[in-house]
Amino acid sequence: MTAIAVQAHRLQAQRRPHKSFFESLIRTLIIVCAALALVLSSISICDGHWLLAGDRLFGLWHFCTANSQSGPRCLRDLSQAHVPGLAVGVGLARSLGALAVVAAIFGLELLMVSQVCEEAHARRKWALGSVLLLVSFVLSSAGLLSFVALLRSQVTLIGFTLMFWCQFTASFLFFLNALSGLHINSITQPWGQPRKF
Repeated sequence: MTAIAVQAHRLQAQRRPHKSFFESLIRTLIIVCAALALVLSSISICDGHWLLAGDRLFGLWHFCTANSQSGPRCLRDLSQAHVPGLAVGVGLARSLGALAVVAAIFGLELLMVSQVCEEAHARRKWALGSVLLLVSFVLSSAGLLSFVALLRSQVTLIGFTLMFWCQFTASFLFFLNALSGLHINSITQPWGQPRKF
């Protein structure tokens, strides 16, 4: 073989890492679960109605009151809820949730690219995507905790709406997928290394 053919053979070997079927299946499941968490978090942030306390509905974007004579009346001016610091606190929770979604989008993109584009740096992209999912977990958890701490006097366990539980589940899935992604990356053999028989 000529020197050019040897170099081409080496480049081709670097571009085509070998993964077992089981490893590929686990990585695919992590990507699917991360995508599900991203969808749940996006829906929860966009809807934003997280807490029902009596006849009042507290959300990330609106504050609603309902009475028996008329339908729900929603206001964007959160200061009319008469909860100290509600506008600032909800703005913080909303921002943290939105940043969590953005970080999860980039993390999910890196996870998918590392699986589709088989190259020498695919494992690094996978690790970086998992770290971004961990960042999403931290941001979304901080948003949830700030919302609950802000409205601690109004909070009851049955008062949380389905959208709040969607965000809670998404945050939990971000955590599980990030740790699973980092773990599978650490226990599997690097794709570029030759396998021993």
